[in-house]
This record gives sequence, C-alpha cells and structure tokens, in this order.
Amino acid sequence: MGGAFVAVANDSSATWWNPAGLAAGPFLDVTVGWAATDIDDSLPARHERTTAVALAIPPFGVSYYRLSITDIGQLHTIAVDGGGREDRRAAVPSWSLSASQFGATLVHTLVSGVHVGTTLKYVRAKGLNGELTGSESASVSEWLELADEMDGGEIHNSFDLDVGVLAVRGPLRVGAVMRNLVETELGAVTIPRQARVGVALDGAEMGSRAWLVSMDADVMAYTTPFGDRRVVAAGGEGWVYERRVGVRAGARFNTAGAKEQAFTAGGSVAVRPGIFVDGHVVFGGTDDESGWGVGARVSF
Repeated sequence: MGGAFVAVANDSSATWWNPAGLAAGPFLDVTVGWAATDIDDSLPARHERTTAVALAIPPFGVSYYRLSITDIGQLHTIAVDGGGREDRRAAVPSWSLSASQFGATLVHTLVSGVHVGTTLKYVRAKGLNGELTGSESASVSEWLELADEMDGGEIHNSFDLDVGVLAVRGPLRVGAVMRNLVETELGAVTIPRQARVGVALDGAEMGSRAWLVSMDADVMAYTTPFGDRRVVAAGGEGWVYERRVGVRAGARFNTAGAKEQAFTAGGSVAVRPGIFVDGHVVFGGTDDESGWGVGARVSF
C-alpha cells in the first residue's frame, strides 16, 4: 500500500508502523516476513534486506527486525603493479550497515476508540566503510559478494522508543506516530527522528464490501545517509471470496531531497481461516527502485 499504514496496522505489524494499533487488533497475531529492495542494477547502487518477526497479544507485543543496507559507489579504474607490469583493475567505494532491533510494545486505551502505545527498542548495529577492488568487468552482484566479505567495523548498542496514537470511530481511522525519539547514534550514522500522520477509511465498517483506502504523510523532513526525505504515501486494498483473497496497491513520493517515487502492489491469500500468505512488489520510480517481499501470518 505504498507504506500508507500508520492508521491501518492493527496486527503484529503495528509494532513497527504504529504501536497504538495493537489495541484494535486480534487476540493473537504472529507475522514472519522477508523483503529485498534494489535501487538501480548498475553502479552506483543500493541494496536493502529486511527480516521481520513480530508477535502481538494485546495489550503486549514483541518484535525483531533486522535491516542490512549496502551502498556501492561509482566504479573507477586503478593501476596495480603485477610482477613488473601495470595491470588495470577497478575500485569501488562501499558503505554498509547491519542493524538488529529488538522491541517490546505496550498499548493502552484512554477512552473508547482512542488508544496510545509505545515500542521500547534495543538496537545493535555494525557499520563498515571502505573501498573494494576487483575486476573492471565485475557485475553488481559480484561487487555485492565482495562487500559481504568485508570485515571489521565497530559494534554499537543503543536504546530508543516509538510512540503512537490511534483514534477509531466507525469507518474512520486516524493515527500518528513519532519514531526514534532518542535519535539513536550508531557510530557515524544517526537514526533520525520521524513524525508521521495517517488517515484511513474502512469500507467494512459501513456495511459494504471489505475495502480500505489510506494516506500517510511525514510531518517533517529528516536526513538519511542517502539524502533528505519527507514522504507522502497513499494506497488501498480490497478483499473478495469471503475475505479469502486480498489485493492492494499504492504509491509513495519523497517531497524533499531527490524527490523519488515508487509504486507498489501486493496480495494476501487465506490458506486456512486465520492463516495468511502475503506478498508484495515495488517497481518504477525515478531511482529505478525494485523489490519484493513475502510473509506468513497467523491471526485469531
């Protein structure tokens, strides 16, 4: 749904999107997922891998997220002395970050339909910054393999927290979340504070078919190692065959910095009541972004 999920998440994924969403979810929800995103298939390029495991038993939730980012710069030629002769080889600057986040979520209902929540996070990360050398004809995947073999780098540990609020009245859902309040420092990288608001309209609450539309917007711009970001996202989903098949689509636009855009599509299939298989793709955009992800969810 393009990431328009702050007012939507009401299962264990709320541990990431908006911790207050747990209050409006099922009695038990478990999610396991994996996703990959690639930006460009030639140098320079950026590659991201995410693993997620989350469990929600309102008013509590626990989660584990692992993020790996590898950024490979522009190739340039170097001269290497090979036994009395000069060989031509290539060098590529590389930067990477591997981070694991363990979270504990707690949610509380203030009044009927109004919920607040927080996720306390322990973050452990290692960053590497150096230059790779190899063949001028090496592919992007081969440069990535070299980057994976890089060793060293300091390990950093820190604590942070997210806070969120969600208000639900009939079909209308309004949410807000503030992430990374402490602005965790992981060596040379600072995880920026992010504030986002979202609104959603749930057609199932109006007695019609099961559909939903939503929109999210960052309240302020924030700085990342890849430039400034202030994202607006919109998406929708619909369910058919007695809620056994769901389809969704969306788009997101960065209104700051390089002003990238990307489009998404996905779906869910209920293989048995309460057991879902999910998938999504990311495509298009000004940065040649592409990606995909799969997941499984048990919800009762």
